[in-house]
Amino acid sequence: MSALATAVGDAGFIRGRGLVLLSGVFLSIGGPLIRLLDAANEWQFLTYRACALVVVLLIVLALRYPGRVLATMRAAGWNGVIAGCCLACAFVAFVFSITHTTVANTLFLLSAAPFAAALLGWLVLGETVGRATWLAMLGACAGVAVMIGEGIAESDLFGDLSALGAALGFAGFSVALRRGRAVDMVPAVLFAGIISGITSALVTVAMGTGLDVPLRDVGLSFTYGGVGIAGGLLLFTLGSRYVPAAELTLLSLTEVILGPIWVWLAFAEEPSRLTLLGGAILLTSIAAQTIHGVRRSKPLPLVS
Repeated sequence: MSALATAVGDAGFIRGRGLVLLSGVFLSIGGPLIRLLDAANEWQFLTYRACALVVVLLIVLALRYPGRVLATMRAAGWNGVIAGCCLACAFVAFVFSITHTTVANTLFLLSAAPFAAALLGWLVLGETVGRATWLAMLGACAGVAVMIGEGIAESDLFGDLSALGAALGFAGFSVALRRGRAVDMVPAVLFAGIISGITSALVTVAMGTGLDVPLRDVGLSFTYGGVGIAGGLLLFTLGSRYVPAAELTLLSLTEVILGPIWVWLAFAEEPSRLTLLGGAILLTSIAAQTIHGVRRSKPLPLVS
């Protein structure tokens, strides 16, 4: 491989990590927005969030591929469909989890996503996970456990299984993105938005609640779907071209760190000492993995 090709690959590897880390920042704004909801239930929120997600992604695809949106969606192929289905399942499973178990249990079980992605990445893609990454994942899991240790409790088995299902869904999404990385996989997120939006709308109809919610709640849902989810998953998808599946899900845990901080700033809800300690452990694990990955990138050799 030429020195130039090596440099380009290394730059992409570093850029990919930055994109995934930044994706967690976008995804983390959901906490304060959900807290501001007046009347919308989880399914109504999901429906409007999905609508905004789909609209924004269609605009993005139309700007990137004028007149070729459908061709781009077809190019994603079965990898895109599988990734979209996995992400849609993760969206829905997460809702089931937070309505049947504690938020603490949900977050703790979701931290299993990097381990699931590591296993799936090895089975499907042959991606091996180095010792440093395993240690970082264990450290991240420990950090999440400390952050929410006071809230972990015995709860509904269905809720806990749903949280694990969400972790598996996100891991499957990550692996499918990696498998289809030769083409633009943004349509996979669009597929997830369509599937989850239709599912959530049908649930609201079946429950008899419908979609009649205050305009304020619609705006908050649109904001999270069009900015938080769309921005976060666009960055995550772009970064997936360069970062292995296990590290993808690990680096995106910045969402767990920043979520309590935004709630603190918005509502003066001061985090506990355990939350701060666990967040520090999690941040250290992510930073160590990021630095390790950057150091693995060889600098461009000098040529005369």
